[in-house]
Amino acid sequence: MTLALYARRKQWPLEGVEVRRRLDLIEREIGLRGGLDAEQRARLLEIADRCPVHRTLVSEIVIRSRLV
Repeated sequence: MTLALYARRKQWPLEGVEVRRRLDLIEREIGLRGGLDAEQRARLLEIADRCPVHRTLVSEIVIRSRLV
């Protein structure tokens, strides 16, 4: 979603995005369709690493539980 919004804002010809994932290991394969040049594709990969979901998943998560 982040990639599509970014490409739309830049008016780039991105026609679709496909992401595959596993639950025990997050290994992304991002397929970009459309008449994008190498620079646009590289920039979209950078943007994928900055999306809010990616940043949450790579951050250290601390869970504290307490009785109330």
